Amino acid sequence: MKPLKISIVVASLLIALSAGCRRAAAPQSAATAATPTPEVQQYHTQEAAPAPITKYFAGSIGNTLDLHMKLVRDGTTVTGNYFYQKVGTKIDLKGTVDAEGNLMLEEFDSAGKANGVFRGLWRSGEDGLISVAGNWSKPNSDKKTAFSIHEEPIEFTGATEIVSRAIKSTSKTPKYEIDAHYPQIVGAVDTRFDKFNQQAKNLAGRKVAEFRKDMAERSGEEESPDTSETGSDLGIGYQVALANDELVSVEFDIGGYYAGAAHPNSYTEVINFDAKNGKPLKLADLFKPGAKYLQAVSAYSIKDLKTQSKSKGADSMLTDETIQGGAGAELKNYKSWTITRKGLAITFDSYQVAPYAAGPQRVVIPYAALKDLIKPDGVLGRFVK
Repeated sequence: MKPLKISIVVASLLIALSAGCRRAAAPQSAATAATPTPEVQQYHTQEAAPAPITKYFAGSIGNTLDLHMKLVRDGTTVTGNYFYQKVGTKIDLKGTVDAEGNLMLEEFDSAGKANGVFRGLWRSGEDGLISVAGNWSKPNSDKKTAFSIHEEPIEFTGATEIVSRAIKSTSKTPKYEIDAHYPQIVGAVDTRFDKFNQQAKNLAGRKVAEFRKDMAERSGEEESPDTSETGSDLGIGYQVALANDELVSVEFDIGGYYAGAAHPNSYTEVINFDAKNGKPLKLADLFKPGAKYLQAVSAYSIKDLKTQSKSKGADSMLTDETIQGGAGAELKNYKSWTITRKGLAITFDSYQVAPYAAGPQRVVIPYAALKDLIKPDGVLGRFVK
């Protein structure tokens, strides 16, 4: 064969082989493209945003001491309302809080018009409760009024909340005024708080009825010039020590003045309610059967009151004798107790362990000091686990 023909044949063979290789490689490339390798597969996850938190506050603005506020914080957005216990009308709030805790809340009237603004600092205390302090002012005004609020330990789920109800009345003959407030729990999905609501309403109603009866009995007495202008009064307020879906603990402050008396008097009563089982609690219900709880509570209280007295030095009005008499291991000395996050709180009313001028005294007994006596499956069980 001649060299030219040989070259043409070789070139033809090379071209044919090259085309065949390309046709064979094509399916492999398609298969490779259709099945991504694990290295190039990507999965994207998104973290859920924190749920909004609801906080309840009590405090003061200027000289007004009965300010109550409900705030819902959702990220940097804050909404809610506030009201004065003696008035009861809720005022809407809307604003923001930044990462440093700087809070700004505008308040709006029923027509949606902004008529005031709160500016303060949102802080968390050692006990985990929030406090806010700052100033309130009208829009476009330089005049400021100081306010301060602290979180109440209210931890309901869902739409459940505490609202304030009032009994108010005045009389010219005999001259007196009644301003009584009591809590009611609303928005629950069941009837677990119904008995508490009735008990709180009955307590306030009973005190009002007793006061009116006293006034009726006094109406026939001749008023002296010194008392005719003053008149008498009854006031009832309350403080929530703890409230959640299973437990409600509330202390009532009952104060009154009878015309002609040297000074007003006040005392406390409490409602401790087991919402899980639908019944009011007695002090003995917190402890194991047969436990000498009263002796333990008394011993701690006496020691703590003496420590408080010593810390006040010459200004203390408590003596060992009055402390021992009013805080001894008798059930009558421990009628006013509430359940708090920190411990079992005991209130000793005026005159109980100290003279009137010293005012009421308070002791908080850490649950750790009572852990051997506390009923593990009772309402205090979760505090000692």
